[in-house]
Amino acid sequence: MTAAETRGLPAVAAWFRFAKGAAAHLGAIDPRGPSWFDLGPIDVHAVLERGGLRAADLAARIANGSPMAAPARFLVPVPRPGKILCLAKNYVAHAREFGAEAPAEPIFFAKLPDTLLPHGADVVIPHWLDTRVDHEAELGLILGFDDPSGRGAKYVDAAAARRLVAGYTLLNDVTARKLQGTDRDQKYPWLRSKSLDTFCPTGPFVVPADALDASDLRITMRVNGAVKQDASTKDMVFPVDAALVAMARCTTLRPGDLIAMGTPEGVGPIAAGDAMEVEIENLGVLRNGVVREPAPR
Repeated sequence: MTAAETRGLPAVAAWFRFAKGAAAHLGAIDPRGPSWFDLGPIDVHAVLERGGLRAADLAARIANGSPMAAPARFLVPVPRPGKILCLAKNYVAHAREFGAEAPAEPIFFAKLPDTLLPHGADVVIPHWLDTRVDHEAELGLILGFDDPSGRGAKYVDAAAARRLVAGYTLLNDVTARKLQGTDRDQKYPWLRSKSLDTFCPTGPFVVPADALDASDLRITMRVNGAVKQDASTKDMVFPVDAALVAMARCTTLRPGDLIAMGTPEGVGPIAAGDAMEVEIENLGVLRNGVVREPAPR
């Protein structure tokens, strides 16, 4: 990590995944150093299913971790989420910039797992897509709770919903905007506009949910250094608990699921050669470039 990137560290101890040779390891950072720790080749899903990686558990793991240099290559925080669910129109101003009003109840959609992209890697615009692609900075939730029976969580109240969140991370809900509009106009599902490969950069850090209040965090998107989105999570129409309550009415929520909490106003186009930075107060910075896929020969 470069000197410039060290300015994008979380405010409290956080965890991440990184590549060590051919293996995936769990790591942690104590920003007071900053000090980096290798926690070993740990299956993050198994830990989340036991309710781990909350603040006390992470502190104990750091105490037994091995000091390391900043990783050369981050991996996505959760490698195989069962679901990626995303809030739509969860900021009033964002809904209005597309000629709509905020919904009366949470609206959510899915992205596919192959959209996941780690910090530092490039979003790839398909060679056949020649219409607008947008950035969308969002707060991400990683679910994790003790689930020995494997039943997951269904029909939860607000208090129980909050306990499902293991940590907060950064997310960029990249969207093929024109494709989305075309599909909507034809009354088609708009899954493909949200689910092109690499269209969900996530990470690099996850701050334990019990170490941070995420109800009023500044969220910013910069493209090539220019601020494009700048808002606060306090402006969300539906907070975390309300969103999860609505989702759990329709689907069973499970440890390792990834939730995107919607984007504020200011979404805009990106193109090959651009550099995107999602910054969320106290969580760090997620950086990704943009490239165009070469046309097949």
